[in-house]
Amino acid sequence: MKVFGMTGGARFGTATAIGLALAAGSAQADVTPADVWADWQGYLAASGYEVSGEENQSGDALTVSNITMSMAIPEEDATISVNMGELTFTGNGDGTVSIALPASMPMNVMVSSPDAEDFSVGMQYDTTSLEMTASGNPDDLLYNYTADEVAVILNDVTVEGETMDLGTVEFRIADVSGTTTMKIGDLRTSEQKMTTGPVTYTVDIDEPEGGGGEMMLKGQFAGMTVAANGALPLEMDPANMGASIENGFDVDATVTYSEGSSEFTFVDPPQTTEGTTSSDGGEITVALGADGLTYDLSASNMNLNMAGGDIPLPVEVAFGTAAFNLTMPVAKSEDEQDFAMGLTLGDFTMSDMIWGIFDPAGQLPHDPATIDLDLTGTAKLFFDLFDPEQMEAAETGELGVPGELNTLDINTLTVSAAGAELTGEGAFTFDNSDLETFNGMPAPEGSVDLSLTGANGLLDQLIAMGLVPEEQAMGVRMMMGMFAVPGEGEDALNSTIEVKSDGQVLANGQRLR
Repeated sequence: MKVFGMTGGARFGTATAIGLALAAGSAQADVTPADVWADWQGYLAASGYEVSGEENQSGDALTVSNITMSMAIPEEDATISVNMGELTFTGNGDGTVSIALPASMPMNVMVSSPDAEDFSVGMQYDTTSLEMTASGNPDDLLYNYTADEVAVILNDVTVEGETMDLGTVEFRIADVSGTTTMKIGDLRTSEQKMTTGPVTYTVDIDEPEGGGGEMMLKGQFAGMTVAANGALPLEMDPANMGASIENGFDVDATVTYSEGSSEFTFVDPPQTTEGTTSSDGGEITVALGADGLTYDLSASNMNLNMAGGDIPLPVEVAFGTAAFNLTMPVAKSEDEQDFAMGLTLGDFTMSDMIWGIFDPAGQLPHDPATIDLDLTGTAKLFFDLFDPEQMEAAETGELGVPGELNTLDINTLTVSAAGAELTGEGAFTFDNSDLETFNGMPAPEGSVDLSLTGANGLLDQLIAMGLVPEEQAMGVRMMMGMFAVPGEGEDALNSTIEVKSDGQVLANGQRLR
């Protein structure tokens, strides 16, 4: 399903998904086929497309054929055009409209650019037992839809007039059911909800011109739910997302998927790498608007098994939890803006065969390992991330410093492995007018509290295994003695590192700088 208003290549996905994505409000008034088609055109136009089609009204049915959507991408000096098949909008006599797509609708996506090779992608959009109905009024539409299956299938790729059959690329969703609201006021706003049954995907591609290479990926998961909200300016310029955001563009989408698995094979003669993955499910959230850009990904009980190729032995690893989140500003501002970043790799385990490479005698604890980091803070951005000219100037250094860090909070820091664990938390502010005290870095002020357990025991085991020489271990212990003090319990150390505004650095009250 699509996320409203995304630019570039993601936008032609809007066209393929629109048959299931469009829907709107709860007002119970009459709506005509022409009203519904006008809304589709208005939505696509607001997303940056130029839309054309041949309309034929016959009784209560409006048929639109030879639908073409095109969009210029100025920053790439390219044009994307999408040719669709035929849509039929039929009045039901009760104020509602049924929308029909061909069971198999061919689509051709063409990209032309004077600076690169022209290419086109031939696809087909298949539906089985699709039923979609629009109701409401022209400014407040509600779409309900169900389908036994929806599939997007790649047919061929043509580059500079030469057509290549790469193999099989398809994505299938069963038991689709959902609604979407679409309202028009100062902005075009929408709310989407969808649930599905099993989802399957297949990518089986051979290297062109008989090179012998192959990539095969097959997978499935039991089902998914989609919840998305969007607001688009009525006259949005996709080439200037900065201005669009300033004018109210705001979207967010969350996809939750259930348990699934996959298998893959990569052939690069004479080597073959193959493996499997599985998980208990996860969630993906993407948001973009005045509050910035957000990615939030998580999965539970992930397993990976892989062998072959350059890998000397089978790899078996697992994560109880894997998660990543990032929130960052995208617009230039004189005010401080929030950011966040987090990474969790929890309960990491690997097979005894891998442990045996560096711990053949089993001297180290094989407890699950964890990395958990949670950072938040504020910063200023001195350019618009979605302005191509400003972005290029920032990359080349023409804008000078692209931004500044103002505050940083270490909410969580945890690293545990092989019987040792480091935890910490702290907070810092940064004086961006002082670039001398710390040799070009904005002067920090604040502190971090750290706790370390099991470190000496781990060092003893590494020495016994011959992995760490005694003299190196002695140096590590001396450093720990300088920066830490004994904590509660056996083999426990604590440390508070403070940074003062005058440039002093203290460890447990002792001056280091």
